[in-house]
Amino acid sequence: MDLTKRLFINIIPGTTFLDKLTGKTKIRLFFLLVLILIATWDMRILAPVCLIGIIGLISIRPNPKTVMGLTVFIVLVNLFNLFLIWVVTPDYGASIVGGSTLLLRLTDRYIITAETLWYFLTRFTKFMATFFVSLTFIQCITPSEMAAGLYANGISYKISTIVSIAFRYIPEIARDFSDIKISMQARGMELDSRKTSLWTRLKQNVMILAPLIIVSFDRVGNIADAMDLRGFGRGKKRTYYAEHEDTKGDKIVAVINVLLILAFVAILIGRIFFPGTYQVWAPWINA
Repeated sequence: MDLTKRLFINIIPGTTFLDKLTGKTKIRLFFLLVLILIATWDMRILAPVCLIGIIGLISIRPNPKTVMGLTVFIVLVNLFNLFLIWVVTPDYGASIVGGSTLLLRLTDRYIITAETLWYFLTRFTKFMATFFVSLTFIQCITPSEMAAGLYANGISYKISTIVSIAFRYIPEIARDFSDIKISMQARGMELDSRKTSLWTRLKQNVMILAPLIIVSFDRVGNIADAMDLRGFGRGKKRTYYAEHEDTKGDKIVAVINVLLILAFVAILIGRIFFPGTYQVWAPWINA
């Protein structure tokens, strides 16, 4: 398998360190990292997790065009979100970080403070860390490994299989959307032409949803019939061919998972028994 041409969602496992881990190990590592990201606003934790996500993503050698395009889009959306927060509440950091150190005054209302910038940086890092960790997880796990991993972690095999099928057919839906779009363009509908107004293009692209939904429901019916014919759901247990014995890498990650659990517990204890005055830690403020 040419990893430089890795699809956004992979059907065939890759050959990198993360690819070779079992599904249950990947899922445990992913959920523990996400839990830690949810539990804290401390840059001392967010920055290392974000770095881990970036390193993990680079290590599996994804398709550069796909990753770069998606990353630029997420960054722009995140920055726009922060800009809207600043427009509504210019001194937002005062209530979240504590203090209001003025750096620049644009008008009587719109000011830039060190605390607001620090909060925006913390929020941006948290958002991007979640994005990189999630993208790495999606890129290194196959639908079959996801089903096997969920089942190994105590989720019902019925739910695990349903999640796996939904995950597997995301590329199929994208392919159907592209096919329908090409078919409509062949019939003379302008969907990408610069001569057509943006609003018109948006309305015409929405028209693709109707046939796409019909095709998707037809596929769902076929899958459901095939699963019924094979007796899916009659047994209490099942096995997955994608799950294999733990490798050396799984044992290493198992130790890391234990450390992550301890870190998560420590964060919870700190927030419950030693709550700070403000939500976001700042290096120059003793909260």
